[in-house]
Amino acid sequence: MPRMTGGEALVDSLLRHDVDTVFGLPGAQTYGLFDALAKQSNRIRLIGARHEQGCGYMALGYAKASGRPGVFSVVPGPGMLNASAALLTGYAVNAPMLCLTGQVPSAFLGQGHGHLHEMPDQLATLRGFVKWAERIDDTTQAAHLVARAFQEMTSGRPRPVALEMPWDMFTTSADVTVQDPLPRFPNPTPDAERIAAAVKLIRAAKSPMIFVGGGAVGAEAEVKALAELLGAPVISHRSGRGVLDDRHPLAGTTALGGKLWAETDLLIGIGTRLEAPGWRWGPPPAGQKRIRIDIDPAEIRRGKPDIGIVADARDATAALVAAIPAPQLGWLAEVTRRKAEVGKAIQKVQPHMDYLSILRAVMPDDSFVVDEVCQSAFTAIFGYPIHRSGGFVTSGWQGTLGAGFPIALGVKVGAPDKKVVSLTGDGGFLFAGSELATAVQHGIGLCTVVFNNSAYGNVLRDQTRLFDGRVSGSRLHNPDFQQYAASFGVKSWRVTSPDSFRPAIEAALDEPGPTLIEVMTDIATEVSPWEFIAPGRS
Repeated sequence: MPRMTGGEALVDSLLRHDVDTVFGLPGAQTYGLFDALAKQSNRIRLIGARHEQGCGYMALGYAKASGRPGVFSVVPGPGMLNASAALLTGYAVNAPMLCLTGQVPSAFLGQGHGHLHEMPDQLATLRGFVKWAERIDDTTQAAHLVARAFQEMTSGRPRPVALEMPWDMFTTSADVTVQDPLPRFPNPTPDAERIAAAVKLIRAAKSPMIFVGGGAVGAEAEVKALAELLGAPVISHRSGRGVLDDRHPLAGTTALGGKLWAETDLLIGIGTRLEAPGWRWGPPPAGQKRIRIDIDPAEIRRGKPDIGIVADARDATAALVAAIPAPQLGWLAEVTRRKAEVGKAIQKVQPHMDYLSILRAVMPDDSFVVDEVCQSAFTAIFGYPIHRSGGFVTSGWQGTLGAGFPIALGVKVGAPDKKVVSLTGDGGFLFAGSELATAVQHGIGLCTVVFNNSAYGNVLRDQTRLFDGRVSGSRLHNPDFQQYAASFGVKSWRVTSPDSFRPAIEAALDEPGPTLIEVMTDIATEVSPWEFIAPGRS
């Protein structure tokens, strides 16, 4: 048994789980961990952020881009709470993330003496918004609990987990029994009777729709095969974008799904909460049936479908495909016609559709676009074609304002050879704008496109529409973003039209380091995208 400090035992365990990058912001409670990371700096890269939120968001983006767990470390109490928004966002988008945080010294645990960064029952707080959390009370427990954390994080529905360790244990030495990675828990097997019942509903359907979310990532071939058997549209939303390449005739977004909703007699949900058809598109047509596939039984219980199949999306969808005896394509011609109509209709969402069309033209198929709570990114949900799963990275149902830019930094770290663009607004960007310093310091070549309309656009539009034009807190006074970027040593451009955007984005994407493009828009003339996300809100 090697003798290690608690920090060394943690780092040894991370290495055994093939972790090569940690995002972190050091503090007194975690000095022992950061010293252990320094000793292994030839094997683990440490990317230090300027805010704990940035650490967490970067770990999220790294996980989504690389397919590997994103690991970050922050101090306890205020540091953990600063990062909690990222953990909550990771929970929403099923991101495998590990938060390593500290605690007050062992002798002070639970005493309420007001030790530095102490909070009442931090572990209970963490357990309220992560999948699994535990305390490492002694150095000898570190290796096993790290392995358990990875097991919980990556089994079934992936989600964030957390470990806390008392301040003194990070530097306390002990003989440690090392622990290799533990096997994932087995996935449930698709129930044969439920598969048969689902096939019966499918064979009776005349106008089926397949709706996919982030849980369908990994089942791309099976979803495509099912869609082609049924002539059914595959409607994707946020994390499900790209499960079926948008160039495929049957691929569609919420813009198409909402137009087909009134005639859909069977809804097949694969790895999705069914948010848009669940409550954004209005009541389902009379007699509509629902099949849901999800590895999380809680989703099945919430959805109350006619047939619920608890299984991995790939396994269950493959079982459906194998059990359907022959193609049934009666819906195909109507889907094709409606898709063409919707493709024309969404062009009215200006100026953002023009900017997104140019961006799509210059971005490779394997690139990443990261969204934000802003008008351009809302439009991208339905108006920016995605050609592979995972290519659209999002804060999901949390809709976390300010998350997009730091998440995109993590995406670029996780996929350094790919083109990555952060679509953000002037309001959201400044939540974490200081992380431009992190991008420069660590050579993170992210292109950030800031749409500047001097407003929290959604809020201003809703206030104007719903409250007799009274506007409160939604107009913004911004810095000069060109000077702001220059102060960090970041090359930047300001554009005022789609025509001037193309040369700027092409030049920015060719730069090896971080870049920023400021797009000037006017909220008064922007066309709302909400008609194509939530009909009736436009």
